Amino acid sequence: MSEVRVRFAPSPTGYLHIGGARTALYNWLYARKHNGTFVLRIEDTDEERSTRESIQEILDGLTWLGLQWDEGPYFQSERLASHRQAVDQLLAAGHAYRCFCTKEELEAKRAHAQEHKLDYKYDGTCRDLSPQQVEVKIASGQPFVVRFKTPRQDGFVAFDDRVYGRVEKRYEDIEDFVILRSDGKPLYLLSSAIDDMTDRITHVIRGQDGLGNTPRQILILGALGYTPPVYAHISLTLDTKKAKISKRKHGEVVTVSYYKDRGFLPWALNNFLLLLGWSNTEGREFFTRDELIEAFDLDGIARHNSIFNYTSGDPANWTDPKAVSMNARYISMLPMDELLPCVKAELQASGLWQDAFEQENNQWFRDTVELIRTRLHTIRDFSTRGRPYFADDFEFEDKAVAKNLKKDERIKMLLPQAAEMLAALDVFDHVTIEQALREFCEQQGLKPGLIINAVRTACTGQSAGPGLFELVEAIGQERTVARLRSAAAML
Repeated sequence: MSEVRVRFAPSPTGYLHIGGARTALYNWLYARKHNGTFVLRIEDTDEERSTRESIQEILDGLTWLGLQWDEGPYFQSERLASHRQAVDQLLAAGHAYRCFCTKEELEAKRAHAQEHKLDYKYDGTCRDLSPQQVEVKIASGQPFVVRFKTPRQDGFVAFDDRVYGRVEKRYEDIEDFVILRSDGKPLYLLSSAIDDMTDRITHVIRGQDGLGNTPRQILILGALGYTPPVYAHISLTLDTKKAKISKRKHGEVVTVSYYKDRGFLPWALNNFLLLLGWSNTEGREFFTRDELIEAFDLDGIARHNSIFNYTSGDPANWTDPKAVSMNARYISMLPMDELLPCVKAELQASGLWQDAFEQENNQWFRDTVELIRTRLHTIRDFSTRGRPYFADDFEFEDKAVAKNLKKDERIKMLLPQAAEMLAALDVFDHVTIEQALREFCEQQGLKPGLIINAVRTACTGQSAGPGLFELVEAIGQERTVARLRSAAAML
């Protein structure tokens, strides 16, 4: 195989949504798998809708995801001269012609077709105008578009799509399509094909909604003497109602920045996006970055559309539960040297970070993160659910207080006693803590669960979490004693 060159070519008209990110991921993986080149091209010829902010969001989103491009970003708006040159080349070779039909004339023909229940297709009125007729019309100032001259003989355009297999489109079903507007601006259909040729793209991996353009782009490239790239059209990502996802309908939940802001790990989101339309023969779902590069191939892309089930849980934090589960697994398995900087950044952003966490006892920070990470789903959880480990001001869950602190009247008397017992320990590790608390329960004639649950809620405000004895060791002797006394006073 010659050098693999793929491209991600978004239009900067809004944001980087999960469908676009998935397309970028598939291209990036294919390039890395084959030691190829991943090209970033910004298709910004829609001047009214393209914005600098959208371009920056695309760049930031790809960078955060770790999908670094090898070339670019190239901007389609800077290549208009080459697009027009291609149009001139097609005109000179007789593969295109100027069409002077007015908008009103075309609308009348379309209305006539609809009235008689016929499929409308441009009838080629200007296809066979003589050079002299064309010159006269141009000299008189008549506006025109340029249309590609589709072959009239029997036959078809055919290509082997890497996802959908053999695709054929008969010439008679392809009208003479417009490639240059009357204002001199090339259409996307032509510009994209010319840019693929310019960038020496070998494989076009894009959404299934681009499949209809492919036969016409193959005609354009063939007329210019170029061999078309290999095409692989990936299935679409839809919502639970089988509609295409969009920010207009679904809000921020479909943007990459939404997941970044909510504490998702980049590669966890990549792993989730991968599975929206791809699988391997082993049925495996969890991959490290290097494992995924090795496993990925185009044959694993499904033809059926995937469903993004984002409307689960709290509407303020909607997301696909599978994405949450994937992220939690990454948090629990990520090497600590990679996880700790993420947690530190979150604690800094939420105002919980203390330099003391790293100065004299960095092992405490490492051990605490190790202790709680298997219970958390996002990096943000370290500053919310994990707040009691890093700060003394935290909220108490109403259900936890009712069940573990207020249900038994003895608790308000037992907590101060437990505090005094723990304050007297010379060694404060989970082994000693467990032994002391169990002896305390035995002396008081209590079931261990009563005091264990009460101490947990008094120390964290929660009813669930890691093992109590390790939890108390992480919080520390001084803070544990203070919290038990404070909880008793509250009662």
